[in-house]
Amino acid sequence: MYREELTVTSEDFRTLALSFPETEERMHMHHPDFRVRGKIFATLRYPNENWGMVNLSPEQQETFVHADPVAFVPVKGAWGLKGCTSVQLSKAKKAMVRSALAEAWREASTRKPPAKKK
Repeated sequence: MYREELTVTSEDFRTLALSFPETEERMHMHHPDFRVRGKIFATLRYPNENWGMVNLSPEQQETFVHADPVAFVPVKGAWGLKGCTSVQLSKAKKAMVRSALAEAWREASTRKPPAKKK
């Protein structure tokens, strides 16, 4: 069996997320997150160690959910409507996770920082 077909572990997710330029790992609400230029593009281990999250656009989310609805699930509520997408690691293929992380990284790296309050 090819490695691409094997399930993704939380360590695989971490390694893939950290492979993108300028990415740093921090903690957010007691679980690891991955940021580029201070903006979160992915999180890990929420709600448990079997899950990750990628912060996609709504259009990207639709593409990934359509391609693999078992592995990619919109986050419940307003965050999901904005594109946040849960990834069931044990059901996801590594190539799809890599692609989703790349899209999420690209979205975050080009997002303008919020305006400073006066």
